[in-house]
Amino acid sequence: MKVGVLGGGRMGAGIAHAFLLAGCDVAVVERDEKTMDAAAHRIRESIARSIERGTTGRSADELADALRVGEDPAAFAECKLVIEAVPEDRAMKAAALSRIERAAPDAVVASNTSSISITDLAAPLERPARFLGLHFFNPVPASALVEIVVGSATAADVVERARGWVEMIGKTPIVVRDSPGFASSRLGLALALEAIRMLDAGVASAEDIDRAMELGYRHPMGPLRTTDIVGLDVRLGIAEELYATLGENFAPPALLRQLVAEGRLGRKSGEGFYKWETP
Repeated sequence: MKVGVLGGGRMGAGIAHAFLLAGCDVAVVERDEKTMDAAAHRIRESIARSIERGTTGRSADELADALRVGEDPAAFAECKLVIEAVPEDRAMKAAALSRIERAAPDAVVASNTSSISITDLAAPLERPARFLGLHFFNPVPASALVEIVVGSATAADVVERARGWVEMIGKTPIVVRDSPGFASSRLGLALALEAIRMLDAGVASAEDIDRAMELGYRHPMGPLRTTDIVGLDVRLGIAEELYATLGENFAPPALLRQLVAEGRLGRKSGEGFYKWETP
C-alpha cells in the first residue's frame, strides 16, 4: 500500500514513520527544499531509533527504499490514503487538502486536525464522501490511539477502511462524530486549561499539580507536562477554536497566552511549564 503525507514536521514525520514500519511505501511532500531536507532527516532519525530498539523487522535499506520525500504533490497520484499534517490553521489546511485532492483524485483524504471541524474542511472539496479526520497523537511512534473523525458527508465504507489502516499500523482506533474538539482534544484541553489556571493562581507547583493526576488518578502523565509535549502553541490554537464554538469554559488563560508570546512552547523550544533538552 502506498500512503502520502503532506507536511513533514514532527507530526507528519511520525505518521510517515508509523506507515513505513507497517510495510507501506510512503511519499512525504513539503513546501520547499529546506523543509523537505529537514523532514527527510527527521524521518530517517526516527527510523534509525526503531531499528536500534528492535521494533521493526524491516532493514534500514528496505525502509529507505520505501520512503520518498519531495516537493511535488504529484507523488500522491498512486496513493490509497493521503494525510494532511500541516499546522492547525483553517486556511492552511483548506489549501493543503485542495492540493491533495487535485493530485490524488482516487485516494481517501484525511486531516490530522485536533480540533477543526471535519465537516467544515470537507465543504469546499469535490469528493467529501472520501474525506475524514485521522487525529494522531504526539509522539506518534509511542502513542497507541488514533481518533477517526466522521464528517457529515463521510461515507461508511471510508470509515471502515480507515479503521483497518489504523489497526494495520498497530494502533487502536476510536470513531467519533464531528464535534468541537472531538473526544480527546475536548477532554484533554479541559483538564489542561484548569491545571494552567491553578498554576497561575498559586494553588500548587506544576510538579505537584501533575503528581495529583498521576498518583491520585493514575494518569500516566500530568496535564502540564503533557501540554509541554503537545506544544503550548498547539494547545492555545485548540483553545481558541473551542472557545469560539463551545464558550467560556475553553477561554485560553492569560498565562498560556503569555508563555506562547514569549516563545516558551514546551519541549520543542526547550522550556514551557518545565525545562527540556532541546531536540
